[in-house]
Amino acid sequence: MTAATIVVSHRFDASPERVFDAWLDPARAAKFLFATPTGEIVKVEIDARVGGGFLIIDRRPEIGDAEHFGRYVEIDRPRRLVFDFAARKDMKDATRVTIEIVPAGTGCELTLTHEGVWQDYAERTQGGWTMILEGLAQAL
Repeated sequence: MTAATIVVSHRFDASPERVFDAWLDPARAAKFLFATPTGEIVKVEIDARVGGGFLIIDRRPEIGDAEHFGRYVEIDRPRRLVFDFAARKDMKDATRVTIEIVPAGTGCELTLTHEGVWQDYAERTQGGWTMILEGLAQAL
């Protein structure tokens, strides 16, 4: 199956440090990361170090628990966060997500690049990341 690369950007009225830190803080991440309108984040575990990882579980009435696994590859606060992302604990289906944050005026601009997305899921994945970044803006 052909792989796609998704790129989503969002401008925030918050400092790069504040935006970056939200991705690694369990309490803040629970408010936006993989949160859905119909679901409830029931578990957030984050081991914020290179080689560490995360587990976020979104409980949705229509499908049950959606588990999101990640392993941190690069953490360069407040500029760059890279992690392998998977729907399985063994990470066999992992794809790569890169978050780059640059100062912009009184806030910052975040660009998220997700590599290795199955072509059939590209549009859905782009919509999901767009929703997540909008949720982050609200959480800040």
